[in-house]
Amino acid sequence: MTRHPGLLRIAPLQGETTSSLICRIAGRYGMEAKVLRSCWQWRNYPPGHDGGGTRADAEVLLNTPGRQLLAGLCGVEEDVLARALPSWGQEDAKLSAGKDGVPAAAWRTGGAVAGPVAFGCRLCAARRTGTAVRVVRYAPRWQRVCVRHRRWLLDADADQSLEYLDVRGVPEVAAAQRRWAGVARRAARAGTEPERVFALAHAVVARWWEQALHWERETIWPGRLHQVAGGNAGTELERWRIVGRDAVVFPEVVAVADALLDPAMAELAWRASGGTRPRVRGEDDPFCHRLGERVDRDWLGPLVAVDYGGPLSGWRGAIVRARRGSGPPGWRDDPWHLKREQQPATMAGQLRVMAAEAQAGGSGTRWRATVSAEHRFHITRLLDDAREELAQLRGAQSGTTAEVARTLLEHLSQSAELVDRAVLHTAAAAVAAGVALEEVAQWSRLPAKELSRVLAAGRSED
Repeated sequence: MTRHPGLLRIAPLQGETTSSLICRIAGRYGMEAKVLRSCWQWRNYPPGHDGGGTRADAEVLLNTPGRQLLAGLCGVEEDVLARALPSWGQEDAKLSAGKDGVPAAAWRTGGAVAGPVAFGCRLCAARRTGTAVRVVRYAPRWQRVCVRHRRWLLDADADQSLEYLDVRGVPEVAAAQRRWAGVARRAARAGTEPERVFALAHAVVARWWEQALHWERETIWPGRLHQVAGGNAGTELERWRIVGRDAVVFPEVVAVADALLDPAMAELAWRASGGTRPRVRGEDDPFCHRLGERVDRDWLGPLVAVDYGGPLSGWRGAIVRARRGSGPPGWRDDPWHLKREQQPATMAGQLRVMAAEAQAGGSGTRWRATVSAEHRFHITRLLDDAREELAQLRGAQSGTTAEVARTLLEHLSQSAELVDRAVLHTAAAAVAAGVALEEVAQWSRLPAKELSRVLAAGRSED
């Protein structure tokens, strides 16, 4: 589309979603976003929440004419948009199947396109654009603090109204973000991707967060949580523990990441394991004691020492195995490998569980409440494939009895395999979203121990 003189110039914000930019353009032209979106031919419907309403992290992919149209509407060059919008240039089969020369668009969820999506700071947007409008942008969790306005910017994939948490009363959160830059450089110098280091540290601390409800000596996190909740979480403590978790534990996540990158800590873990003469660790484990000190909790060591099976144990095991040279090579020797079932439940997943439990009046929740839209799409596709296999059994069968039986059994076997895979993916997603393993086992009609073994075996192939 040719840019016409007099059109408004609406520059994209760095990391912004294309959908967010389209909404801002519509606002500047004084129209509703859905009216402006009618300029494109849409290949599907926008992703929404289970209760209705379009997700804030909904993303848009455009074909070449569609990108040209957007560049003309906002009055900036395409290369500027390409540098600012992470989804720019990404296409799929839905777009390429359309008519040539027709601007086309397809909806996606941001997390499936270019990573975690968060709300932007409206005050920063007002400084850049002159209007305090909602902005949605891609941002990893170590970049969630607006340092200028002391706001923690929340995930945009959850069905909840808050866009940020006020962290002016907890300056250590912004300080941790500044500190993370140095930790990331250390990781890069060590030949490790900073993203993997952060993910493992976040999983370790999120596990502590769940256990901390029973830690009588824990006072730091409750104080921070009440602060980000506006002074007092009150009767909504459960909800605030979900919404505020990532902001509250962020300083400890950075501290743990820094500790796990420290060669002295790796050496301490090696010696605590007994070195070449393995021994069972106890409450006096020096590695755990030192780790507790590094997160300003000198009493934490004995509690961490007896917590087996978590991501921290996996890190230690990989460090020890690598030095002993035992076991086959592979991800088991990678200290930064994080099993899928050890990944912390997301805010969106936990809020879905809480809402479903409140609706059901108990802990028995529907699987749709615990599984993200991306997981549901994959599971639904497996079930559709199974239905197609079964549908072929309805037609007339010809041939010898043996041939007919072989054909029927092959289709039934394939259908059963697809259904089993769907069950596994559903169970894994539910556990990752925070549902108790015992409940998932009851739904899947498998013993809890058997389900745990099957999930572990499935994750080991990742």
